[in-house]
Amino acid sequence: MQDPTSERGGSARPAEERRGPASGGASWLQRVFEEVRGSSQLSVAPAEPPPVTVVAVERYLAEAPPPPAAAPQYWYDVTLADGACQERCYLAPRLNGLVQRAHLRAGARLRLTRCSYLYDERRLNYGFLCLEELERVGGAGPPAEPPRHRPPPLRGEKKHYLPLWNNEDPYGDMWVADKPQAQVDVDVSKLTSLGQLEMTWRSRVHFHPLLVRVLHKSRLRYYGKPEKKLHMPYQAYFEVADGSGMMSMVLWNSLCPEWYNSMKVGTVLLLEQYAIKTSYPFKTQPTPGDSQMKRFATIEISLNVRDPPTKISIIPEEMVKPEWGLPEVKYRFITRSELDDLPNNHSCDVIGLVTFVGRAERARKREHGEDFWLYRWAHAIDGTSDQPFILELFATSQPDVFEHIHPMTYLVCTQMRVVRDLTENPSSTIYLTTSNESQIFITVESVLKAIGETGKEIEDLHYREHKRIAVQGIISAIRYVSCSDAAEEAPGVELVQKDTSQSLESSAVSKEDCVHKGKNTNPHNKELKSFLGPHCTPGEQHQHQALLSKKSSVKRKIPRRLNTDAEQGSASVIPVSSYPYFTRSARRKFGLNEFQHEDFVQDKNGQAVSDSLQYCTDREGMSDIPETEETGRTCDSWQSDLWAQVKDKLMKYLHHSTIFPESIPRKFDYVHKDLLMQQYNLHAAVHQPKETRTDKNINEFKSASGLGYYEVTVLGINHDVAIDVAFLPLFCPEDPHLFQLEDIQNDTLLSCMSCISACQQKATSNGRLRDMFPLSNEIVKAAMDLDGKHVVCILDICHLGDDKVEVFLSKIYKTVEPGVLDPV
Repeated sequence: MQDPTSERGGSARPAEERRGPASGGASWLQRVFEEVRGSSQLSVAPAEPPPVTVVAVERYLAEAPPPPAAAPQYWYDVTLADGACQERCYLAPRLNGLVQRAHLRAGARLRLTRCSYLYDERRLNYGFLCLEELERVGGAGPPAEPPRHRPPPLRGEKKHYLPLWNNEDPYGDMWVADKPQAQVDVDVSKLTSLGQLEMTWRSRVHFHPLLVRVLHKSRLRYYGKPEKKLHMPYQAYFEVADGSGMMSMVLWNSLCPEWYNSMKVGTVLLLEQYAIKTSYPFKTQPTPGDSQMKRFATIEISLNVRDPPTKISIIPEEMVKPEWGLPEVKYRFITRSELDDLPNNHSCDVIGLVTFVGRAERARKREHGEDFWLYRWAHAIDGTSDQPFILELFATSQPDVFEHIHPMTYLVCTQMRVVRDLTENPSSTIYLTTSNESQIFITVESVLKAIGETGKEIEDLHYREHKRIAVQGIISAIRYVSCSDAAEEAPGVELVQKDTSQSLESSAVSKEDCVHKGKNTNPHNKELKSFLGPHCTPGEQHQHQALLSKKSSVKRKIPRRLNTDAEQGSASVIPVSSYPYFTRSARRKFGLNEFQHEDFVQDKNGQAVSDSLQYCTDREGMSDIPETEETGRTCDSWQSDLWAQVKDKLMKYLHHSTIFPESIPRKFDYVHKDLLMQQYNLHAAVHQPKETRTDKNINEFKSASGLGYYEVTVLGINHDVAIDVAFLPLFCPEDPHLFQLEDIQNDTLLSCMSCISACQQKATSNGRLRDMFPLSNEIVKAAMDLDGKHVVCILDICHLGDDKVEVFLSKIYKTVEPGVLDPV
C-alpha cells in the first residue's frame, strides 16, 4: 500500500492503520474513501454497498461547541472491515444512539448507505470518513483481525480512548500492565518517615526519599470535561504506610496509565522527588485493617510528571527487609454467619465460593447524563451459613477480574460496606456493596478436579486435615445404608481404604482392604455372623443358618470367578458391578429387614474377604432373586441405565463411602465424657494408660442424627472412572435446634434424601420401620431428573488417621451451559 499522505492528498493517518490486499488492489472501502473525498459535496450514497464488518467501536471525550449549541459529551470511532482492508471512521453524533442501544457493536454486519468526508480545519491536510447512514444486515462476515495499535482518536485533540461502557476502567495500549521491578539499593540513612513529613513539610521544599507499602487502592477517577483541555485527566489515590503510620498518596494524570496497574495492594514503593499538599477534605476514607495504626490525615503525597517530576521505584518483595519496619497488609474478614449482626455501613472483607453471577448492568450517574456506573450482583458461600453473601459489585478498575467472575471461583472482596435498613423494613435483605477502595480478586486456577485425581488429593492429606474439592460427574447410583448397616460396614476395628490413585487392578478387593477380624475363618460362618449382627441369640443364629444353607451354592459362584481371573492375571481382577440389589421379598427371605447383608468371598490364599466395603458382588450371583417391576430399583437402591452399561468397563473405581464412627454425631454421655472427648479431639502427644480410659465402644453411644446414610456413585464424564461417596442427612427430632431439616440450597436430590431421614425418624418411633421405603419416590424422581446429566459435586474430604478417610457429598450443581452453573 502507498503512503496515505500522497494517496489521499495529505491525509495524515499512518499507513499501518489500513491493511489492504497483498496484491495492492483497492478494496471497496478504499474506493468509497476516494469517491467521497473527490465529491463536490464531500458526501456520497454508494450504489449497492456490500456488507462490512464492525471490528471496533471506541469512545472518547467530545469537544465543547461554542455556546449556546449543545453537543453530545462523547464521540465514537468505528473500525470497518470489508475482507480486504480496515478503515477507521467517525460516527456522526446523531447516530450515537446506535451505539448506546447496542445496535452498532463489534462483530455486527452492516451496509454503509451514506458517508461524508470531514476535514479538520485546525490541522493541515487532515481528514477522515464520517458515517452518516447505516443499515444493519444479518449473518456473519469473514473473521477480521483486531487492530494491533490504536492511534489517537480521529476528531479533536484527545490522545486516548475511554472504555466503551464506563469511565473507571483502564483501556488501551497506554495502560502499562506491569512496570519492571527495580533493583535498588535502599540507603536507610537517607530516608524520611511519614511522621517526620507531617511535622516538617511546611518548612521544606525538597523532601527525603520515602519507603512505604501500599495498604489500600482506590478505583480510577476520570475527571475529563468537554470544556477542559487536559490530555490525561485521571486520578487515583492510595493509602501507604511505614512504621510511623498511614497517609494518602495521589497519582495524577499521565502517571496513572504508567503506574496504576503496577501499584497493587502490598506493593513496596521507593518515592523520590514528590510533593506534599494539604489533604482534600471530602475524599472517602478506607477502614484500615489495623485499627491501632496512626493516620496522618492533614497532608497527602502528590505524584506528578512535573513540579517536581516524581521518581518511583517498585521494590521486589524478596528484597524487603524486616528492619525497615513496613507494616503488613491486614484484612477484616467476616463470615456469613456474622453478617446479620453487623450495623449498616460497616466495613469488612469477605471470601467465598461463587454460586451465582448476574449480568453486567449500568446505572446512570446523573439524570440525562452520559456517564454510567457499571455493576453486577453475585452470591458467594463460605460454609458458615445456609445463606450466601449477596454482593453488589461495582467496577473497581479491574476489568480483567470483573469480567471473569463465574460460579466455582473463589472470590475475595475487600472494603465492602454493609447495606441494611431495618428501620423501615425489618425483613429487608442484607447485602454488601463495594466502596471506592474495594478490590476484588478471583482464583487463577481451576477449582475443578478430575475424579481420578481424588486419590492423589486424599494421599496428600494430613491427619484431621479437611479439604473441599469440586469434581465433574454423573450421578449414577444411590444406595441407602441404615445405621445398623453402617455399624457393620464400619465397625470399631481398623478399616483400610487402599484404592486412592490406583487403577482397577490395584483397587480390587484384597485381604489388606477389608479383612473381617475374627477367629472363625470359615467363610460361611463369617457370612452368617455378618447377617446376624452382634446381638443375635443362638436360636436366631440356627434359624438364619438354615435359611442361608439353601443359598450357599449361589454365594459360591463368586469365589470361583474371582480365583479364575486372579490366576489368569487379568487386569480386571474383580468385575466392577452393581451393589447387591435386593427386592423386598428377598430381603424378607434373608431377614434383611433386621440385619445387614454382607457377602464374603475368598481370595486365592483362602482368606475370607468382605465385599460390603468394596461392593464388587457379581449380580449374577443373585440371579434367582426376583426383582421389582421398576427397572434398576429395589427397596434401598437406584441405578441409572448408563451405570448398568459402563460399570463393568471402568478403568478406575474409587470407594470412599464408608462412614466411620467418629463421623457420626453421638449423644453426649457425661459418665463417659473422657472417651467422647478423646474421640473428637486430636491424638494426644503422650500415651494415656489404658486404665485411665473407659472400655466402652464408640458404637455403643446413641447416634444423634438419622437412621442411616446414603452411598452415592458419581461416574466420570468420560465414563471411565467412578467414585462412591457418602451423604449423611442430619436430623434430630429430640433436639430440632441441633440439626435443622432444611432445603439444601435448593438442591432437590440432597433435600429429598434429608427429608426421608426425617420420615424414618418418625416411623421408628411408631414402630413402622420395616414398612418404610428408604429410597422414596421423590428421591428416585430427583435422581432420574439428573440421569445422564453432567453435574459438579462438592466433596468434603477429611483424614481421620491411619488409612481412614471420609468423603462426603455436600452439594450438587447442574451445568446448564459452558461456564454457567445452577443449583439443582
